[in-house]
Amino acid sequence: MQSYDLAANGLRGLNSQLHALKAQGNMTAWEVVNPRGAHAIAAGVDVPVEITVRGSTGYYCAGMNKQATIRVAGSAGPGVAENMMSGTVIVEGDASQYAGATGRGGLLVIKGNASSRCGISMKGIEIVVHGSVGHMSAFMAQSGALVVCGDAGEALGDSLYEARLYVRGSVTSLGADCIEKEMRSEHLEQLAALLERGQCDPTIRPQDFRRYGSARRLYTFNIDNAGEY
Repeated sequence: MQSYDLAANGLRGLNSQLHALKAQGNMTAWEVVNPRGAHAIAAGVDVPVEITVRGSTGYYCAGMNKQATIRVAGSAGPGVAENMMSGTVIVEGDASQYAGATGRGGLLVIKGNASSRCGISMKGIEIVVHGSVGHMSAFMAQSGALVVCGDAGEALGDSLYEARLYVRGSVTSLGADCIEKEMRSEHLEQLAALLERGQCDPTIRPQDFRRYGSARRLYTFNIDNAGEY
């Protein structure tokens, strides 16, 4: 395992080394120590490596991730896994605002709680939150899935498109054009797979969740729905 002391050697050096890695190289496991809340740790990685950050991070950790498995052994600041393309990002603690924003693929697992706007404008990413999420989560979510094992705050799924939202606990309120939908067999199968991949408590059952999605009233402007915009 390659160990990198961020406090001693700086962020630019770390990301430069990670960006220079080759897909078939032998430096496949990395450990980042002393992160001390630094921003943009392991951003833009595009090789199938495993990176463990020993501590909490600042803004945009693992942003634009592609192929890598990045684990934060602490909590993450705003925008963790922002615009993620593929791979896996695991946050052992809590995540701040807009976790997984605009993500196009891959899996984001948050083992604590996520703050407001989790999954905002998600475009294919799958997000599993062991705890609860804040207000406006999945705002303008276009595709992908958000699994919340706890509760959801106000305006869940506001202006939603085709993403699937699964919530086990209570929902404070639904956003514009977001409604509860039937949980069919294909949804139970997807949810069961996500709970397993997301390392959730095996006693949590897919049948305990409710599904939310778009009512499809706001796809095109209609004067009769003007009050919903």
